[in-house]
Amino acid sequence: MSLKNQWLLNSAMILLSWLTLPLLGRRTIKRFLPSSILAILLCFIDVPIGKKRRWWSFYNKPRSFIQNEFPFLLGPMLAVSLWTLNWTYGNFKKFIILNALFEATFVSPITQLFTKLKLYKLVKLNEFQFFLYFFYKAFFLYGFQYLFEKYKKTNAF
Repeated sequence: MSLKNQWLLNSAMILLSWLTLPLLGRRTIKRFLPSSILAILLCFIDVPIGKKRRWWSFYNKPRSFIQNEFPFLLGPMLAVSLWTLNWTYGNFKKFIILNALFEATFVSPITQLFTKLKLYKLVKLNEFQFFLYFFYKAFFLYGFQYLFEKYKKTNAF
């Protein structure tokens, strides 16, 4: 994929993800944003490890975090985290199932599509390992939101 096409794809990915956020409402975004940011920060820690161990590889500018991984974190990951918490917070089993469905959709068909488009490919991870790489963050997302809600209740005026 050319750099221009990759830039367009990255921009579209972020824009489409962010266009769904007003449908959540200001209160919902304000309520769930801290947990979603935590999940993204966990990825900021994981990405250098994954790059160093060659779990995946981008075709264009393989060392560029801003060009490669950052649009996925800022766009779909943030939006999916907010939407998942909005739809399922309060029912952990439903949260885990929905999160697993979102992650499985990204890992299998979307990764295969992006590999065919020559955006990125999995190198030292198979699809199941890549799924686990994303899925473990769901427990931190829900757990942090639970603690955040509990803290807000105990410190309410």
